[in-house]
Amino acid sequence: MAEFSLPANSKVVEGKTFPAPAGAARVKKFKVYRYDPDKNENPRMDTYEIDLDACGPMVLDALIKIKNEIDSTLTFRRSCREGVCGSCAMNVGGTNTLACINAISDFRGDIAVYPLPHMMVVKDLVPDLTNAYAQYASIQPWLQADTPAAPGKERLQSPEEREELDGLWECVLCFSCSTGCPSYWWNSDRYLGPATLLQAYRWIADSRDEYTGERLDALEDPFRLYRCHTIMNCTNTCPKNLNPGKAIARIKQKMVERR
Repeated sequence: MAEFSLPANSKVVEGKTFPAPAGAARVKKFKVYRYDPDKNENPRMDTYEIDLDACGPMVLDALIKIKNEIDSTLTFRRSCREGVCGSCAMNVGGTNTLACINAISDFRGDIAVYPLPHMMVVKDLVPDLTNAYAQYASIQPWLQADTPAAPGKERLQSPEEREELDGLWECVLCFSCSTGCPSYWWNSDRYLGPATLLQAYRWIADSRDEYTGERLDALEDPFRLYRCHTIMNCTNTCPKNLNPGKAIARIKQKMVERR
């Protein structure tokens, strides 16, 4: 991880300003976090003046315009542009969100864009998600059952059983919730965080899964689960309007019920 560390005594400084084209009538300033670990320089905030009459409506549209037309060195992740892949998660205007579903018109004044907070930065707006993905893999996020399915048939659920998964399956693993959680900031080496715990409950709640006991055993740890202090930043910032805090509470309830 050393290659992603900031220079000693680093601080975010003012960077370059890229003015809008002459004659632009509707101009919006985007202040974007820039950091390149290959250079021994402080992070900086570059300012890009965007002509909104020549730009799409979303924050991601502005970032793509910056990269394509103004500054090709800007680095960020994006893929679907529809809020279903989680790639473009970043901090926009002080809130962890998905840039592709945040309308520029929702923001007054300049828009500040940072990478997800409290994570190592690979470059610019790209956080290092190695640890987050390893934590997700640790919960074994797939259906586990010893009873074989009936030949030629799917594993069936009642409508009521299927409804138990609503508010869970929609998670796109953008990690906006985890990186908004103070407990995760302080204990991300051991605490799984809201995103992974919501995914853990998705399988605990699945009536087709037969490994609930083993899943709960794996979470029975002072840090993996119980570092959650119900601050609820996770729920407040989720761009998919899910409730990771509720999912974590239900895991704790399952722990109590089996004792």
